Amino acid sequence: MDRGSGENGLRWIADAYDISFTLTLGEGLSPVELLRRVGAEERHIVPLTRSAAYSLLLRDESDHLSDLDFLDWEDTAAVGRLTSGGFLPTPPETIVRAGSVAGWAYALEEFGCRTDTRIAELSERGRAFVVHRNARGSHHVGYALHGEVVTWFEPGLPHLLSGVPAEESLGFVDDGTEVGDVAFLRFLENQLGIYLPYEETEAELPAAAFGFSGQAVG
Repeated sequence: MDRGSGENGLRWIADAYDISFTLTLGEGLSPVELLRRVGAEERHIVPLTRSAAYSLLLRDESDHLSDLDFLDWEDTAAVGRLTSGGFLPTPPETIVRAGSVAGWAYALEEFGCRTDTRIAELSERGRAFVVHRNARGSHHVGYALHGEVVTWFEPGLPHLLSGVPAEESLGFVDDGTEVGDVAFLRFLENQLGIYLPYEETEAELPAAAFGFSGQAVG
């Protein structure tokens, strides 16, 4: 899918989420199905913008709800939804927000990597990918197909591999001209023809909270 040399279908994520990020793609899934497959209960899924999710992750439990700019703290129904969903009062470990694009569900996490543990389930209808960069700058990629994990690897570090080498399983070769996660995002752009609008990912998307135990909270 040629959208012009100036387009940046997925690579912008590495700049916009410059501290840490996880991008997950699940073929043939809806956003809610993706969230359910990573452990969320549908009744606890809440629509959140990226800025709202960021505020919830970084708040202190002792902070007053009025400090949350996106929330009318006197709206008891809204506060109740966030509380029952595990977003309040204790900040969750991670918040997974999900959307859809061109036959795929995608998920974005600001800091965590919840989807790592469920990539096999996310691939039951086809392919699933996880691309993660942490705050220390290390990164890894996971790929699963029809319910089976095919490979985990760190671009540029071929000795850190579990499964089938990326050259064989995906046709991906890291030539060292870009940071590894950026190179793989470019590869996905070209192979899948996915263009993920930045504005869409900033707006409200279905979101689920997960605690430090790795379980959905709420």
